[in-house]
Amino acid sequence: MPRLVRFGRWAAVIAMALGYAFLAHYTNTARTATLGTLVALSPFVLAGFSMAWHTRRRALMLALFGLACGALYMAWNTLTQHYSRIYWLEHAGTQLVLCLWFARTLAAGREPLCTVFARVVHGALPPEIERYTRQVTKAWAAFFGLMSASSTVIFLTAPLATWSAFSNFCTAPLIGLMFVAEYAVRRRLHPHMEHAHILDAVKAFWNVPAR
Repeated sequence: MPRLVRFGRWAAVIAMALGYAFLAHYTNTARTATLGTLVALSPFVLAGFSMAWHTRRRALMLALFGLACGALYMAWNTLTQHYSRIYWLEHAGTQLVLCLWFARTLAAGREPLCTVFARVVHGALPPEIERYTRQVTKAWAAFFGLMSASSTVIFLTAPLATWSAFSNFCTAPLIGLMFVAEYAVRRRLHPHMEHAHILDAVKAFWNVPAR
C-alpha cells in the first residue's frame, strides 16, 4: 500500500506539472490575457500562501499575504498586459536561484551541494568521490546558469511561442538529460562506486534542507 501511495503522489505531481505546462503554453500562444495572468501568478500565490500558513507567526503572515493579494488586484490591468513577463520571471528566476544555490556551496569552507547529496545516499565518501562531486556541483551551477541566460535571450529575441515551448517543454527533458549524462560520466570515471538510482538522487535533492 505505501508503494501504491507513493506512486500515486508521483503520478499526481507529474500530471499537475504537465497540466500547468500545457495550460501555460496555451495562454502564451492563444494570447488569453486573463487566464494567462491567473496561471502565471498561481505558483507565486500558492507558494506565498504555503509559506504564510506554515510560519510561526501565521496570523501576521496571512495578513501580509492578503495585502499582497490586494496589491495584485489593484495592479491587475497592468499585469494582464504583461503576463508573459511573469512567466519569464518565473522560469528564468527559478533557474537562476538554482544556479546560485549550487554555486554558493562551492565557496571556501562550505561543502559542495552534490557532495551533500552523495553523503545522504552513500554515507561516508572517499576523497576521490568528494573531488568528483565538487566538479558535479560546478556542472549543475553552470547548467542552471546557462538555462537562465538561454531563457532570457530566447524571450527577448524570439517569438513568444518559441520561448514558451522552450520553457514549458524543454526544461524538464534537459534536466533529465543532465542527470543521464552525469550518470554516464560517473560510471566511466568511477566504475567501482555504488551507483544509486536516479530516484535516489531526486529524493536526496528534496530531503536536503536549504544551505
